[in-house]
Amino acid sequence: MSHIKDTDYLGISTRIHAMENRMLTRERMDRMIEARDDAEALKVLSECGYAGGETVEVQNLEQVLSAERASAFREIRAAVPDTRIADVFQIKYDYHNAKVLIKAQAMGKDGERLLLSGGRYDPKELLEGWRKEELRGLSDTFRAALKQAQETLAATKDPQLSDLVLDRACYEEMAQLAKDTGSKFLQGYVSLSVDVANLRTAVRVHRMDKGSDFLSQVLLPGGSISPRAIAAQRGEDLAGLFQAGPLAAAAELGSKLAQPGAGALTAFERECDNALTAYLEAAHRVPFGEQAVIGYLYAKEAELTAVRTILAGRRAGLSGERIRERLRETYV
Repeated sequence: MSHIKDTDYLGISTRIHAMENRMLTRERMDRMIEARDDAEALKVLSECGYAGGETVEVQNLEQVLSAERASAFREIRAAVPDTRIADVFQIKYDYHNAKVLIKAQAMGKDGERLLLSGGRYDPKELLEGWRKEELRGLSDTFRAALKQAQETLAATKDPQLSDLVLDRACYEEMAQLAKDTGSKFLQGYVSLSVDVANLRTAVRVHRMDKGSDFLSQVLLPGGSISPRAIAAQRGEDLAGLFQAGPLAAAAELGSKLAQPGAGALTAFERECDNALTAYLEAAHRVPFGEQAVIGYLYAKEAELTAVRTILAGRRAGLSGERIRERLRETYV
């Protein structure tokens, strides 16, 4: 991104600041939570610009959210000087679809209904190419990971190992894309995302009472703290590794919950996501530049998750207080 200047983002930054006014604020979340019925709750989405927000039914929610996600990516990709910034946020949908294709093939099933839109590659075209064994137009890393994960599953019959191949490739490709853009802010986001993934993995592995050898195999490279350092710690010592960084609060809570039967991880998961939100809030202090785009793309995905959380909680009959406990800090 060396040839791209901050001023090249002036137009899209201005648009994003206006678009943020239509996002799901805490006040709008509260209105959804306290609505008399689902229809009233869903009307809030129309205020946020969701197509069909006033008429959508709960059973069609995923279609609406998928369309909103696709619309956001299209709008950003059409306006940014460097579309690799959007790629970093879209890539996880490609790797999700890769997992679906590989497992469905191994089980002799059709996984088409489990494919997600929003990635760099159209899921239908990806499926067709997979069936014909003609995968074209894909990144070298993605294509190689597909092959390696397929071979791993065939050789080991262990879907966890196959998923790990894809997870490693996903974060590797995210890191390379971020590096290629030249954005230190985006590189910092990817590095923190790896730290979050590794901290979550470490807590879960310790709760399963598995040792450091197993943990070292499933941790991801690319974070600010090496997998070796994380694997060397006992569960209760994780807080010390992260105490000087943005995951200090999450690691402190995770250390307490790292013992088998220690309780639900809801609050820990929330603190992990809040750390990412806190990092990206720095974008608000930058009047124009790629930071505004990065912050918005993260916030949009967080918004879609919040909508699912609220409506799932309502359907489950949870109280407003219980639903709020599951919500993350808002970007706007």
